[in-house]
Amino acid sequence: MRHYEMMYILRPDLDEEMLNEVIERFSSIIEEYGGETVKLDRWGKRRLGYEINDLHEGYYVLVDFRGEVALTDELSRRMRLSESVLRHMIVSQEEE
Repeated sequence: MRHYEMMYILRPDLDEEMLNEVIERFSSIIEEYGGETVKLDRWGKRRLGYEINDLHEGYYVLVDFRGEVALTDELSRRMRLSESVLRHMIVSQEEE
């Protein structure tokens, strides 16, 4: 399994229950595809570098996980379809 880092930005107008639901949904996809979450770090609301869909803030989440390429493809696909996700990025980390 490869080591990945994923950063995604959620809409700032989501309530706490919806935030937890969306974060849990993406974490469950990792487990569903045989991966494992190494670390999940909620950065909280932060100002965006540039305006996205008339929004100036977003809720940032950083996830370190291990998995196969099929997992990253599925995560990207579902994040593009989700209206709660403003932006996302998945990068492969070098193994030491």
